[in-house]
Amino acid sequence: MVKLRLKRCGRKQQAVYRIVAIDVRSRREGRDLRKVGFYDPIKNQTCLNVPAILYFLEKGAQPTRTVYDILRKAEFFKEEERTLSYLKN
Repeated sequence: MVKLRLKRCGRKQQAVYRIVAIDVRSRREGRDLRKVGFYDPIKNQTCLNVPAILYFLEKGAQPTRTVYDILRKAEFFKEEERTLSYLKN
């Protein structure tokens, strides 16, 4: 099973995180399938690769609670609803 979760990067006391698609059995710093975003909690910046995230969600990937909250704050799910409604028409 694949999950969308955070991978810690950066220096000591200045953590930044990559949002990655990774196998459930891998550890936090393990090998990821693909990098799909970036989150900096200090500067409160988020950078998302929307097509890649949509691809993994459509294939059944589950975001962790933290990643879900980051996506919700970035209004990702509103964009997804618009995209899906556009494709249905």
